[in-house]
Amino acid sequence: MSFTKTTEQDSNYDHLEKMPLHELLSSINHEDKTVPLAVEKALPEIEKLVEQVVEKLKLGGRLFYIGAGTSGRLGILDASECPPTFGVSHDLVIGLIAGGDIAIRKAVEFAEDSLTQGWEDLQKYRINSNDVVVGIAASGTTPYVISALKACHKNGIVTGCITCNHHSPLSQTAQFPIEVIVGPEFITGSSRMKAGTAQKLVLNMITTSTMIQLGHIKGNKMVDMQLSNNKLVDRGTKMIMSELNISEKEAQQLLTKHGNVRLAIKKHKDGN
Repeated sequence: MSFTKTTEQDSNYDHLEKMPLHELLSSINHEDKTVPLAVEKALPEIEKLVEQVVEKLKLGGRLFYIGAGTSGRLGILDASECPPTFGVSHDLVIGLIAGGDIAIRKAVEFAEDSLTQGWEDLQKYRINSNDVVVGIAASGTTPYVISALKACHKNGIVTGCITCNHHSPLSQTAQFPIEVIVGPEFITGSSRMKAGTAQKLVLNMITTSTMIQLGHIKGNKMVDMQLSNNKLVDRGTKMIMSELNISEKEAQQLLTKHGNVRLAIKKHKDGN
């Protein structure tokens, strides 16, 4: 199959340095509006991958994101939000980036070009066939990611990917590929823009729908969230008040006693 990096094609705009500020902003916004429509076209593929993730996590497996640069950072961001939002272990969704933790803040030269480091990074977590590994790369050509997925296949580990080019090497490697074709970036090749936005939207979908399927949401509320700041304690109190039709003081007492919204509601209903 032919492979063209649309993420690297020339922008639809030129002479950006001469544009008035309002035109720069409106043009970026115009391009951004196309991203959700591109994601919508990939919904069937997203569903297939989420089904695999849910199945494996129910068996005690984990979800790994692996990427480089912006893609790696987005995976880490999504993974890091799961424990506070859904009350799950930090070991359930894990984000890895080429170059290690230092690369979260600063680019590590040539880290994404390694053909061995991706699998070595995964092995540190004793990865096994109960897990799922999702490679993230806007270009779909990152050696660090592709080689890691190939090694996963040799070890019976399910793989998916999120990329923004049709028929990329990464798409051809992953068992459950997701392609979100956003087209040329506003600044030619700056895939932190539309491609990054698309990846973030898909990552939101994967973990949110997975956690709902695993029972970490009741109604539309985050009943398993970690009570890590005053805002969340206040939110949890209001959830309990609404669910049990009790006063704020009673709800606060229940939450303080049990430390968890779901547990507070259950214990009260059980008469404890």
